[in-house]
Amino acid sequence: MAETGKRIRVAQWATGNVGLRALQRVIEHPHYDLVGLWVHSDAKLGQDAGALCGLAETGVKATNQTADIIAAKPDCVLYMPHQLDVDALCALLASGANVVTTLTEFQNPTMVEASLKARVEAACAQGQSSLHGTGSSPGFITEALPIVLLSIQRRLDCLSIFEFADCSSRNSPEMLFSIMGFGAQPGAGTNEAVLNHLKGSFGPTLSLIADAVGLPFDRITATSGQGVARRNVQIAAGLVPAGTVAATRTIITGERGGKLLMRFAATWYVSPDVETSDGEDWNFRESGWRVLVEGDCPLDIGITYPVAPENYAAMTPGLTAHRPVNAIPAVCAAAPGIRATTELPHILPWLGK
Repeated sequence: MAETGKRIRVAQWATGNVGLRALQRVIEHPHYDLVGLWVHSDAKLGQDAGALCGLAETGVKATNQTADIIAAKPDCVLYMPHQLDVDALCALLASGANVVTTLTEFQNPTMVEASLKARVEAACAQGQSSLHGTGSSPGFITEALPIVLLSIQRRLDCLSIFEFADCSSRNSPEMLFSIMGFGAQPGAGTNEAVLNHLKGSFGPTLSLIADAVGLPFDRITATSGQGVARRNVQIAAGLVPAGTVAATRTIITGERGGKLLMRFAATWYVSPDVETSDGEDWNFRESGWRVLVEGDCPLDIGITYPVAPENYAAMTPGLTAHRPVNAIPAVCAAAPGIRATTELPHILPWLGK
């Protein structure tokens, strides 16, 4: 754990879209010192951290060696790879470095796979370090915001979180066509990998909140649907032909006593002009969230991003990157082990000098 009041030594692990934004914010932060940078790409090896993210040089050079990061003695590592490397993560924790990650495996400690949890907890005990998983969705929208909204309730009938993502301006053909399944022939359900990923990501985070308010789930379910384009759709990543998938909807539900208690519904689309597989009107909205709290103090909250279209791509990485950056002091001060949002104080940004 980092000492209270001292400057915090931070290392950034991975420099994808979100990682680069986190790197920028760490370099600019008045109370953090960047001491290490791990990169996956050989092309980035040896480059200065500042130059990689469009800032002045820092003197910190990119490496792909875990030992180099450990040798830099960071108080905290922002761990943001696409996939978990258990050996590297446990080495960081065992060395005494606290870790904040955008990976979803660790957001609910009670639902981490048993052997993985045992290994990570052992590393935390050895290093007297803590690990926290956070981000945007899941993270902010499924944990931080519901905690605040539920703080004025004395009865909860249902919490619903509706996410809308217009992907038409995203120029990522592999992501949209190969992974998310846009432009594919409609079939019996959506891409199984996407469905399983969402259930594994959002089931535990919803369960975390349900447990925290004393209403644990009896059952978690996942269902999916597709929207088929009525006409050809030209998007930034390419052509989505008429008759192929132009929208998907995945719903993760938590039930208690045979009744719906919480749900997360993700509607991702490249066109709202579709025929839906369930025959329902999906009520397409602009990108953002709607959070509906049904209880004794009902709330209906809409969240969108009031930025110009030309600034949208530059804004969105911060939705995921900034909360981990702001969480660093709380995680450094936390007790050793895997720490959930419900165990930490409110995450507040330091915006002064």
